[in-house]
Amino acid sequence: MSTTLELAKKLIAQPSVTPDDHDCQKLLVEVLEPLGFTCETIMSNGVTNLWAKHGNTAPLVIMAGHTDVVPSGPLDKWASDPFSPTERNGKLYGRGAADMKVPVAAMVVGAKEFIEKHPDYTGSIAFLITSDEEGPATDGTILVCDLLKKRGEKPDFCIVGEPSSLQKQGDIIKNGRRGSLSGRLTVKGIQGHIAYPAIAKNPIHLALPALAELAMEKWDSGNAYYDPTSWQISNIHAGTGAYNVIPCEVVIDFNFRFSTENTVDSLQQRVQSILDRHALEYELDWSLSGLPFLTPEGTLCEALSKAITDETGVIPQLSTTGGTSDGRFIAQICPQVAEFGPLMTTIHQIDEHVPIADIEPLKNIYRRTLENLLLK
Repeated sequence: MSTTLELAKKLIAQPSVTPDDHDCQKLLVEVLEPLGFTCETIMSNGVTNLWAKHGNTAPLVIMAGHTDVVPSGPLDKWASDPFSPTERNGKLYGRGAADMKVPVAAMVVGAKEFIEKHPDYTGSIAFLITSDEEGPATDGTILVCDLLKKRGEKPDFCIVGEPSSLQKQGDIIKNGRRGSLSGRLTVKGIQGHIAYPAIAKNPIHLALPALAELAMEKWDSGNAYYDPTSWQISNIHAGTGAYNVIPCEVVIDFNFRFSTENTVDSLQQRVQSILDRHALEYELDWSLSGLPFLTPEGTLCEALSKAITDETGVIPQLSTTGGTSDGRFIAQICPQVAEFGPLMTTIHQIDEHVPIADIEPLKNIYRRTLENLLLK
């Protein structure tokens, strides 16, 4: 059994459902400390974070990930226990195999091999690992990044080990992510008997023209890296449950997935302008999950792309699709952030797995990327 596979199995065996790290990070410290990493555990509201650093000179490369996983779902639907790592038909099964205990193990072992082979490298390597990525993400990476900023840490590059590959390992590098801005719109009306609409005011009818305009609005045209910004309604709630009552209000939940062509302020102002134009009586509450970030083609993307091609022969494509990740927090303190990891096809699913044949190449890609960034 390879060192990477052995560590990955140990991590998968820990039922570390958000926010419980379940001692996964202790397993990482056991590998990192003997290499000379200074390891710091940062606790917050039941979340465990690890900041481990080797070296004190520039450039500083962060390797980031998470040890928490989503719940397994119905156990009887799994072909094997989700927290008993199982090899079957050339695949490693278990909750978190792809998202993201195999890539965490691969990053740690890849860094170990790099340091052992190149003890006099120029620069520093750090690990930022959290148990709060799959949850609210309020006490994990964002908290550590705030702490690092206060300390004056200046990372140059960050590789996030999120599963990114789509059809075969190495085909996709995420060099950015869209921002996520949610809103809850409450349009007011007057409740009444549905047979007497003249003495009531139906908030659903009042809201519909504004919602239609919002749905048809072109927020931007995107750019070379991003699709156009998207506005989508996720939920509409209204009514008392009776068929003959006009409701007093309607509540609409919506979300922007927005590119770097827009800002939070510009989107909020445009929504409010449309609502005001329709003379609605409304309340609007906003929630920002993350700002967009973008790493154009340059040092990090080139180092990662070369490592992938040299190891696998695959020529990766840059992409900004998908949901949010902790890269959005790291990008606030680090100028170049990219995500790369194993196949994403079974993440969060029953019988989550990764091909065993992909594990060692993944570790080698992380090691090669460090070599491309830190060896002169």
